[in-house]
Amino acid sequence: MHPTADPLGRFIADLTAIVEGPGTADEGRVLDGVSAAMRRLIASDAWLPAEMAQPHPTLYQQYRLYVDPQDRFSVVSFVWGPGQRTPIHDHGTWGVIGMLRGAETGQAYRLENGRLAKVGEADRLEPGDIAVVSPTVGDIHVVANAFDDRVSISIHAYGTDIGKQSRHVYDPDTGAAKAFISGYANGPATPTAPTAPTAPTAPTAS
Repeated sequence: MHPTADPLGRFIADLTAIVEGPGTADEGRVLDGVSAAMRRLIASDAWLPAEMAQPHPTLYQQYRLYVDPQDRFSVVSFVWGPGQRTPIHDHGTWGVIGMLRGAETGQAYRLENGRLAKVGEADRLEPGDIAVVSPTVGDIHVVANAFDDRVSISIHAYGTDIGKQSRHVYDPDTGAAKAFISGYANGPATPTAPTAPTAPTAPTAS
């Protein structure tokens, strides 16, 4: 799927220019550029197709909106049913999150001597708000729909095809990591379930 209509088409063009332009090795510059483009994208939400905004009764949904042909970035809609949340997880690449509808909360973590430690207080994103993640600025967090009675939707851009990226979930008590691949609710890529490990085992290759 290669959407061409604005504003999503403009966002894809902006990200293509960023990853093809000078300074791509400067993560801060990339995050600033993608964040600016994301703010323009989420200024309205009429562009999101209804089929990319459908919740699931029990599982949060990650819909593939666009994947760069060279896997340099991907764009997804993250749809939260009431009360749904992720396990503690990482990404292994940069990411920019823009809140489109509803609200979500996020708690950042870091690993200290093999254990998870909270970083600051939980954040709350409202429509129009932006958050960033990366192995440099902080890459481990847990995210949840802020509402128990309505759907929330955020738009995410990542520095790779996130649906086939091997990343990790973490046991909140032991810090043990387990590899998973998320896939997409609308394919392709083969997911492995992102459930946190219950024993302190080493992550497996994926």
